[in-house]
Amino acid sequence: MTDYKFSKDHAWVLVDGDTAKIGVTPYAADQLGDIVYVDLPEVGDTLTVGDVFTEVESSKTSSEVPAPVSGEIVAVNEDLDDEPEAVNDDAFAAWIIEVQLDDASEVDALLDKDAYDAICE
Repeated sequence: MTDYKFSKDHAWVLVDGDTAKIGVTPYAADQLGDIVYVDLPEVGDTLTVGDVFTEVESSKTSSEVPAPVSGEIVAVNEDLDDEPEAVNDDAFAAWIIEVQLDDASEVDALLDKDAYDAICE
């Protein structure tokens, strides 16, 4: 868990070399309720911090998720097309996108687990 970083907008980031997987936090998934759809972006799209990269829809509401880091999308989790509820089952396993990081120092600006937990209280 210590390898994860978090945005104030309830996205998690897990860096592996010069790429990072990104998803929504368990807290966000819990707040949304039963997730029924995840809008997947296109591989090759370029993101800047703050750009909306997905919309997650639940039985209660929908929520846009801003990118916590900048980069080019190199993979999307197509399993979420058929199983969007996987985000509710295990939000850390149900990554949404993987990006090639433009600036790894952006990750340093994100919250660690303790700081993120504090904003969720």
